[in-house]
Amino acid sequence: MGRSTGNPAGCVYLPREDALSAESMQQIARELAGCVNEVVFLSPDNGHTSLRFFSAEREVAFCGHGIIAAMYDLIKNDPVRVIDPVTRIHVGKQELLVRNEIAKADSVFISAPQPVEIKLAVSRDEIAAALRIAPGDITEKHRISCINAGLSTLIVPVDALDTLLSIHPDRQNLREFCLATGIEIILVFSTSTTSTGNRYRTRVFAPIYGYLEDPATGSGNAALGYYLFKEGTWDGHMIAIEQGKSRENPNIIRLVSDTSKVQHSVFFGGNAVVRIEGEYILHP
Repeated sequence: MGRSTGNPAGCVYLPREDALSAESMQQIARELAGCVNEVVFLSPDNGHTSLRFFSAEREVAFCGHGIIAAMYDLIKNDPVRVIDPVTRIHVGKQELLVRNEIAKADSVFISAPQPVEIKLAVSRDEIAAALRIAPGDITEKHRISCINAGLSTLIVPVDALDTLLSIHPDRQNLREFCLATGIEIILVFSTSTTSTGNRYRTRVFAPIYGYLEDPATGSGNAALGYYLFKEGTWDGHMIAIEQGKSRENPNIIRLVSDTSKVQHSVFFGGNAVVRIEGEYILHP
C-alpha cells in the first residue's frame, strides 16, 4: 500500500459462537470507537469459521476489510490453513470463499456475495445535494446504480478526480439521507486516477455506522466490480482501485473475478499487519 494508512479493524477470536452475546459485542465495538471503524468477531462453526461485524453504532451485515484482516491473520498463523488453497467462511446465512494467495502474492481474496440490484427512488439532484456537489458533477457517461453485494451500495460516477477528492458532505445530513433511502454506503468513483497503473479512484461514505468515510472498503468496491460487469467495462481480469481522499497516497484494493461464464463472482483482496495484540477482558 506504499505510504497509505490502510483501514484498521479490530479482530476478536472467540472459542465458541455463544461466548459473547450480541450486546457484549456491541459494547466492545463502542469501546474501540476511534481506534477502529469495525470489530470482527470470529468463532468456529462446524469446521468452518463464522464472522460477525459491529461498528460503534450497530451490527454491520458485511465488512470486507475486516474479513481480509481477520482471515489473513488466521490463515497465515495456522499451519493447517496456510497450506490450504481455499477456506470457507460463514457470514450470516452465506458461505463465502477465501482464496489463500499468501505464498504467491501475500494476500487473501474474498468472494463477495452475489449482487442484487436495487431500484433507486432518489434523483440525481437529491444525491448531489446529499454529497454537497453540483448535479452537473455527476457524469452522465455512466449510470447511477444501487447494488447490494453485502451492503446496499449507492454507486455515483463523477468525471474529474479533483471533484472526487474535494467532496466533503455534512455527516448528519448524509446519514439522514442514507437512513431515509435504505442506502448503507455510498461509493463515488472516477475513471481518473493518480497512478496510470490503477483503473479507478473511489471514495466510500458510511455515515449510518458512526463515521463519515471508510478509507478502504471490500464490500463497496466489490459492488463496483459487479456494476462494471453489468456496464460491460470490465472483463474480470485483476484490476487495482485507488481509494481515499489523499491524492498521492491512496489505499489500493484489488478486484478479480472467477472464470465462470454463467455467474461471475467478484473477489476482493489484500493483506494485513498486526499492530496491537492481547486479550480483551469484558467485565460483567
